[in-house]
Amino acid sequence: MLFSEAEWTQRYAAQVRHLSGVYCNTRTTNTPWGTAEQNGLGKFSDFTHQALKAIKELGVTHIWYTGVPHHALLADYREFGITNDHPAVVKGRAGSPYAVKDYYSVNPDLADDPAQRQEEFAALIERTHTHGLKVIIDIVPNHVARCYQGQDNPDGISDLGANDNTQTEYDRHNNFYYIPQQEFQVPDIPDSYQPLINESLFPSYREFPAKWTGNGSREAKPGFDDWYETAKINYGIRPDGSKDFSELPDDYSQHDYRKHHEFWQDKEVPDSWKKFRDIALYWLDKGVDGFRYDMAEMVPVEFWSFMNSSIKMHRPEAFLLAEVYQPNLYRDYIHLGKMDYLYDKVDLYDLLKNIIQQKSSTSRITEVQRQLADIEHHMLNFLENHDEQRIASPEFAGHPELAKPAILLSATLSSSPTMIYFGQEVGEAGAENAGFGQPSRTSIFDYIGVPAHQRWMNNGKFDGGQLSEQEKSLRFFYQSVLNFTLNTKALTGSYHDLYTVNQENMGTGRDHCFLFARKLDGQVVIVAVNFHPEESFHFPVLIPEELGLTENNYCFREMIMGESKIELERKNSKVSGRLTLPPLAALAFCFKK
Repeated sequence: MLFSEAEWTQRYAAQVRHLSGVYCNTRTTNTPWGTAEQNGLGKFSDFTHQALKAIKELGVTHIWYTGVPHHALLADYREFGITNDHPAVVKGRAGSPYAVKDYYSVNPDLADDPAQRQEEFAALIERTHTHGLKVIIDIVPNHVARCYQGQDNPDGISDLGANDNTQTEYDRHNNFYYIPQQEFQVPDIPDSYQPLINESLFPSYREFPAKWTGNGSREAKPGFDDWYETAKINYGIRPDGSKDFSELPDDYSQHDYRKHHEFWQDKEVPDSWKKFRDIALYWLDKGVDGFRYDMAEMVPVEFWSFMNSSIKMHRPEAFLLAEVYQPNLYRDYIHLGKMDYLYDKVDLYDLLKNIIQQKSSTSRITEVQRQLADIEHHMLNFLENHDEQRIASPEFAGHPELAKPAILLSATLSSSPTMIYFGQEVGEAGAENAGFGQPSRTSIFDYIGVPAHQRWMNNGKFDGGQLSEQEKSLRFFYQSVLNFTLNTKALTGSYHDLYTVNQENMGTGRDHCFLFARKLDGQVVIVAVNFHPEESFHFPVLIPEELGLTENNYCFREMIMGESKIELERKNSKVSGRLTLPPLAALAFCFKK
């Protein structure tokens, strides 16, 4: 799809800050399987004006608040009219944010007063907007907690499953799939994951008839590696895989959301479609600016046409981000499903991780860029999120400095947004053994502190007062990169491959270095990186004619750390210069007429 310059700029200017419920936790106990009282827990109110100001200054435009919808957890909130959840179908003490229990309520764990949790989240939305930041929350359409119970449904909204025919495996308007006449059985859970179950005074968990499990298991007793704490939502896909709803005409990939919305107006759609549309519109009306859709590829693309066109008719500027991991489906979910952005995990993330680990060559970056060139504006880039290992963990890079070239490349290679996970910019290593969540990833299942991030928080001052000099330097680098991408129009312009025309000049650096240019309205940016942790590379650089540099001399100044420049000169109709890339160089040179 093509966008006007204004739309390109708007779409690019979205650096997403990914935050979880442990963001403002100051407790450092970190006992495995610890309670919130032992290990601490951040609250909505801890996102103060000072915190939000610092996030904005980092170069962020959108905050994805993780774990906001009320999900199954083990804290006791019965005095607030909330039923307890059974530990056999809750992972960790804090529970998985992706096992939502009530879509019309927010997580009581995150409120100072659980009775006022809706009002406290509304106040957070207002504070966030005050600082010019947009709010994103999760919608998990494929599955919900087995113990789903909507206790705050608006008038006229029936609960998921309330009207289901549970005597049949499938019905078009059932919200769940069932295993008739069979009772759900808890999987065999390894001893190391059982401390909360063994301590429980609960009777055995009962579910009859059993529902299909979130990842698609049709067994009454799913395996431990299945998403056993969740039940799969039925979107009108029959058990044999056929579709029980109208399909979009072939040419609808060329039509905008208005045409898609019109298409569905006279069609009967499965009940689950309507329920999730109503959930999204409810939160938009509460001030939320967009959604991150978990495992969107497990839900039919026709539903997304219905859902997203409804959202865009209601709020055209809504930010819609989807988790899709199959490259052969990318264009369907963008053009037919009307997604704004998809995770670029399988292509760019996986490649950059392999390059950092010295398992792959930078030469493959050109291949990835070409493969995604037609949809680059829709591919959100990242190097950390809650599902992935922390850069500083031994399982990934072992040191955050090793990812500097990848950070700049990820943020500038395409005209798409960049996502930063909280603590990434100060080198958080995720080394804690939290309980259900294992080291190398900051746990989303348990109450846990995040040490490097806590040093930046500095007991609520949010000024980095406890950071080491190395951590301060790393955060300054991230801030420089993110703000550079927001304020440099050329990064939304045409892409020019400088690697292919210069790789022979690089010598052994061809497997470690990469460079490209982008150009728009007379502004040219040259990005040059070196992934090698110890070796410098010095080589001549030839600028292709397509970049349109017609003057005799150019001076490109480095914009990230501001310590170097490239001098280019025209000789015999060719523009060239020399480039030095020290170890772990992450340089962006800029020239404007």
